[in-house]
Amino acid sequence: MKIDLNADLGEGFGAWRMGEDEALMEIISSANVACGFHAGDPLIMNNTARMAKAKGIDLGAHVGFPDLQGFGRRQMNIDIAELCTYVTYQLGALAAIAKVAGHRMTHMSFHGALGNMAAADIELATPLIRTVAAFDRALIISSSSSRAIESAAALCNLRVATTFLADRAYDDDCLLVPRKIANSVIKDPTTVLQRVRQLLEDSTVTSISGKVIKVSACSILLHGDTPGAVELAHTVRREIETAGGQIVPVSQLMA
Repeated sequence: MKIDLNADLGEGFGAWRMGEDEALMEIISSANVACGFHAGDPLIMNNTARMAKAKGIDLGAHVGFPDLQGFGRRQMNIDIAELCTYVTYQLGALAAIAKVAGHRMTHMSFHGALGNMAAADIELATPLIRTVAAFDRALIISSSSSRAIESAAALCNLRVATTFLADRAYDDDCLLVPRKIANSVIKDPTTVLQRVRQLLEDSTVTSISGKVIKVSACSILLHGDTPGAVELAHTVRREIETAGGQIVPVSQLMA
């Protein structure tokens, strides 16, 4: 069994830092890097790209709403053409920084509220995915389970790497439960580990209502901004390797 282990990184801004990026890079195989809209800035993006290059870690753009104050977790009503331009801008920023750093951008993902909205709405997902395809058809779409994103990607002949969010609750449609709902973020390390075991053994997840749902994930995401993230990432990696699994960057899985 081969699986990608990824994390959202580069989510500080200026002198303010979030998460333990360097420690996580010793554990993960792919990084999703904030591109300056919900978090991040040029210097942080550059440092993160260079660290990923040095560690042999895949580099992906983590694009979101222009919402630094809300960390990209607030829904925004933006004209779709304008929103697609924001996506292009963020992809281009990280791709340029990666190129100068001697690395390459292998994948992209939608952050926070933008990702949740696109995952639930084919009318929104389709133009966003078309924008990614227009930028670079070789990019892999890293996404939580979403028929909308998978369908839009199929129309554009783009690959989708379905990612399991071990510390987020799912609804009965295998979509992420909004953060405003109680228990949507799972903070207990034992529970997170149990969910990883369930995924590895049965390829299922238990929804917030108790329904067991099939999920075909090739990647596991752990949020770097949660307390104890590094220790939890270590534990998850050990669990995968103890079960005979191999941690592989997402681009190698999708080759």
